[in-house]
Amino acid sequence: MDSSDQIDIRGRVRDHGKRQLIIARLSAPVDWQGELRSALAAHREPVTIFSANDFRLFLQSFAIFFTATMMFLI
Repeated sequence: MDSSDQIDIRGRVRDHGKRQLIIARLSAPVDWQGELRSALAAHREPVTIFSANDFRLFLQSFAIFFTATMMFLI
């Protein structure tokens, strides 16, 4: 191979893109619009800052910190 040779891979890239599109279409669910809507709706649900487990962990951490601080001050 010479350094002046140029390789044209555009056709290969196009063929690869076509194959990827076919694979994506075959692996997509039949009701892809419904799946997309439900995924977007689940993503848009409001996030709670403190769920039950998070709040419990926060209280436990605060209790340990408070106890350690009091022991240090004594």
